Amino acid sequence: MSKNLFVNLPVKNLKRSTDFFTSLGFSFDPRFTDDNAGCLVIDEGVYAMLLTEPFFASFTNKKVADASVGTEAILALSLDSREEVDRMADKALASGGSPANEPADQGFMYTRSFQDPDGHLWEVFHMDMAAAPEQTAAQG
Repeated sequence: MSKNLFVNLPVKNLKRSTDFFTSLGFSFDPRFTDDNAGCLVIDEGVYAMLLTEPFFASFTNKKVADASVGTEAILALSLDSREEVDRMADKALASGGSPANEPADQGFMYTRSFQDPDGHLWEVFHMDMAAAPEQTAAQG
């Protein structure tokens, strides 16, 4: 059986968030989209549930983080080319996103970052696995 990944994110204004991600070329699954939630389709089996803050809060006993003042996660999305990384980051900034970190070019990997309108951190990157070093920092 294949697995799906659903990342749940609280949003202050669902329409603003839906418009933002639509402008980046993403779609929403209408079966799981209503006044409380938008099911952002990132790829086959990969989704981000954009949940209004009150609806999001109904799933936890913890305080809901305010992503505009703290970081709860960094969502990283691999793309097919450096040009696609630049296109998406530029669209994000032009569509209401804000800059996060400076672009990073490690030769085998190119990364750009932005914050969505709710302050969630997104990284878009292209990695050339053939040019990747044999051992990376993540491997220790």
